[in-house]
Amino acid sequence: MNKMRTLQQLQENYLVAVVRGNTEDDAWQKCKQIIEGGILNIEVTFTTPNAETVIKSLNTKYKNDVLIGAGTVMDATTARIAIMNGANFIVSPHFDAQIAMMCNLYTIPYLPGCSSVTEITTALQHGVDVVKLFPGDGLGADFIKNVHGPIPQVEMMPSGGVSIENMHEWYEKGAFALGIGSALTKGAQDGADRIIVEQTRAFVERFKNLKA
Repeated sequence: MNKMRTLQQLQENYLVAVVRGNTEDDAWQKCKQIIEGGILNIEVTFTTPNAETVIKSLNTKYKNDVLIGAGTVMDATTARIAIMNGANFIVSPHFDAQIAMMCNLYTIPYLPGCSSVTEITTALQHGVDVVKLFPGDGLGADFIKNVHGPIPQVEMMPSGGVSIENMHEWYEKGAFALGIGSALTKGAQDGADRIIVEQTRAFVERFKNLKA
């Protein structure tokens, strides 16, 4: 999948599920429930044991239907491991120039965590197409509007604190996509808990209503 197609699919699917597993199987089960619930952008974080194996397995099963990426990528070595195992996009909680270079080498979108105009500008200078606003709940939806004043060309995806109750604020302010984490798995007893499907469907329905 080429870079532009990946970015297009990220935006079209809009909701990005950030999956943190306690174990490899826990992450796999969570991803299965979320995909069944209708979110088709999955970010498997490298806080998950054997995250690269989860990414590879998901790509094998859902390659033509679901966009699989890697999150909490802290260095270029981890980025390459993720890419070699099929990650279609790379997300980190910070900006790292070496990760940007690695992703550019393999034409993979890199979404670094940024929380200031200086960080966003630095990311753009290193070829980043979409920045992750992190932590989203600390910045607030108005941050997008304020940044778009002087830098209208930048695309931003909030992650951290996005909820069913506030997702409309981010959407209306012009977010490129929305990263959603614990809100999808809250209250689940384990990764196979059907409450994950239900909570995922609630986000998907809310997004459909916002588009309408």
